Formats: sequence, structure tokens, C-alpha cells
Amino acid sequence: MSAELTLYSEFISKHADALLGQIKVDKKQPALHDVKWGLRNADGTGVMAGVTRIGSTQGYYMRDGVKTAMDGELYYRGINVESIVDGFLGENRPGFEETAYLLILGKLPNKAELETFRLMLEDYRELPKGFTENMILPAPSVNIMNKISRSILALYSYDESPETDERNFESELAKALKLLACCPIIVAHAYAAKRHYFDGEGLYLHMSQQGYSMAENFLHSVRRDNSFTEEEAKLLDLCMVLQAEHGAGNNSAFACRVLTSTGTDIYSAISSAVGSLKGPLHGGANEKIMEMFSYVKNEVSNWKDENEVSAYLDKILRKEAALGDGLIYGMGHAVYTISDPRAVILKRLARTLADKKDMLDEFELMETVEKLAPYALARAKGKKGKAEICANVDMYSGFVYKMLGIPQELFTPLFAVARMAGWCAHRLEEAWGGGKIIRPAYKAIALDEDYIPLSERQ
Repeated sequence: MSAELTLYSEFISKHADALLGQIKVDKKQPALHDVKWGLRNADGTGVMAGVTRIGSTQGYYMRDGVKTAMDGELYYRGINVESIVDGFLGENRPGFEETAYLLILGKLPNKAELETFRLMLEDYRELPKGFTENMILPAPSVNIMNKISRSILALYSYDESPETDERNFESELAKALKLLACCPIIVAHAYAAKRHYFDGEGLYLHMSQQGYSMAENFLHSVRRDNSFTEEEAKLLDLCMVLQAEHGAGNNSAFACRVLTSTGTDIYSAISSAVGSLKGPLHGGANEKIMEMFSYVKNEVSNWKDENEVSAYLDKILRKEAALGDGLIYGMGHAVYTISDPRAVILKRLARTLADKKDMLDEFELMETVEKLAPYALARAKGKKGKAEICANVDMYSGFVYKMLGIPQELFTPLFAVARMAGWCAHRLEEAWGGGKIIRPAYKAIALDEDYIPLSERQ
């Protein structure tokens, strides 16, 4: 290491501890009791920041002013997601395109409208000429989420009128639909570049196929031999439907709305949502869950022994096992406490596939963790009984992706492909229905200090 680098390293180390001491705050001190950490009220509910017609989540109701838990429910444009799922599965057809239509265009399509929408998305799938060669392949990323974000920002440069049509709603709607359509291709090409440049594998890029659903095209694009079964495509399509939207208050949708409220362009706003989803406390949780379970599977000798599993969960919470961060990934949600409706639906179908894939033991281990984790969390807090916490959708989505043979580095990007529908809907609603820049307040807690001349400083 050069003398300059040594000097810089020592400089950073010297200041890091002091800076951390300033950053860390005792949130329990009385002066901070009125601060709504994480934009949450004292009872755990979210601070009301606006209104939306797009999506809503219900995990509790108020009875005599008291927050009371209930089975979780999720609505897209006022329609219960369970009804949507039952509808397209009952008719034995894909559901994501219909769901995207509902979320972005505000109503359920008739047959002719859905077919036109499907054909339009097919035409919009293709990336601009030279985009992959100029924007994706020359600067590959080991993390595909970063590549998605950069690629979406780069699409601004290929837009013939990125700013002049900003207040033209029809033009903005067209841009939203193009982003929805081309996102799977960006992911597939970013994954191909990552495999080639970082994993030393051959570079192969597949063109999208006419007549395929978005789920089918995704499987076709990321698999070397382009093969997939009808059952695999149906299950992936279901995952995409369940991950398409989750209300305006979820972190990535809110990030999109915050940037949109400034008047910035759609590419910047959607890119920020991608960055938010990458976080392990948001969309990145599905990858963390699979990492955590790799430890559970290796270090718990008898998966069917609830006492042994329970003891291991205690070790996780004490930061003595698994990822060492004291978190049981896959458990807990900001809204749901009794059940996450997405997890309930996905779990039911995951069991069937796990049986066919000879992975039932692994599935049942996840069920055991789901059952025992609330008790472990209560013990960790010195309480009896079990904590009010349930498995979230990420608990089973990563496992489903694994059974579908989807590589772990694509788990969160696939989430982004699905959530693009919700993000675009929120972008449009905020841009034309918001009107005010979003600006919450932060309490300043720095003490008054005098300015000291440079010559007098120690």
C-alpha cells in the first residue's frame, strides 16, 4: 500500500468511530418521544402521507380506539387479490398482464382490451437499438439490481422527448408501459453479462418471443436452453401477481412517489424504487431468507425436532448463528400480524410443487420455522407466549424461485419485474394527483456550538 493510501486509511479510521458516536441516538430519551421513527405512529401504524386508489393492505382494525389484529387482506384497485387469483387460475390463464392492466389503467379489461394490452407489451419489450451493447455489456454489475437501476436511468438518453412531454399524461403513460414491458429483458441481459464477466460462463442473449406471457418470456430469456414447463410458468406468473403492488406506503413505492413529487422524470423516480427494493429489509429479504435457511439446514441435525429448531432460532436471535445479525428473515411485516395473504396463497401452491420436486422436507422445515419463530421472538424479549408476528411473502417466494430453478441472484430482480406495475401506477397517481413536494421534518438535536477559528482548533 502506498504512503498516500495508508495516510487516507488512517484518516478514515480515526474519524469513523467519532462520527458513529454522533450518528447513534438513544431513541428512548424523553425529548425524542414525539418523533415518529420510520414514519410510524406509536401503535405501529403508518403516518398518513396521502391518498391512493391503487393498492391497500389490511392487517388490523380499530375497535374502541384500540388496534386489533386481523387476518391480512390485500386489495388491488379495491378488488381482493384472492379473487383476482381465483379468477385467472379458474380460467387456466396467466394473470400478470390482467393485474398490470388493472393497477396501471384503473379497471379490469374486457377480452379485447386485454388482448390489445398484451400485444402492446409484446411490441414494447424490445430495448432500443444498441442498448444492450452500449449500456449493459460494457459495464456489467455483480449485483443485477444496480444494473437495472442504471439501465432505467440510461433509457432517459434514448427517449426522444424525456422532458418536453413530462406533463403530457398520454406520453407519460406510454413511457410507464414501455418500462413495464422491457424490464424483464433488462434483467435477462444484465444476468447474462454477470454470468459471463463475473462467473466465467458463456455469453448468451435470447430475444423475446411473440405469444408468450411475461412469465413465460422471463423463463425463456434467462435459461440457456429456453425450456420451461407450463406448471413452472403458471407458478412464476402467480408470484408476479402477488408481488405486483403493496400500497403506497411500502418503501419502494413511497420512494418513487417522493421523487415524483419533486417533478423529476419517470426514469429517475422508478430507478429510486429499484434501489429501495434492493435493500435486505425490503425486496432483498427473499435472498437473505435463503441464505439464512442454508445455515438452518446445515446446522440443525434433525429438521423434524421442534426443540432443536427452536433452540437454533434462539441462537439466531442472540446473533450466535446464521447470518449473525440477530434477524429471522421471512418473519414479520409492517402491516400484517396474523397472516400475510400473499404468503398464504403462495404457501398453498408451494407445498404441491415441493412434493413433486422431492423437496417436501425442506418445505416443512420452513413451516416449522414459521410456527416456532413467534415464540422465539417473545422469549428474546423476555415475554411469555408468542409475539404477534407472521410469515411474510418473502418466506416462500424465494423457496418457490429455488424450486423453479431460478438462480438466487435473480430473486430480487424478479421482484422488481413484478413490482414495476405498482411503481408505474404510483408514479402516475403522484405526478397528476399529488401536487405537493413530499417533505417530512426531522428534529434537530445537535447542541449549539461556537465557531472556532482554524488557527485555534486542536
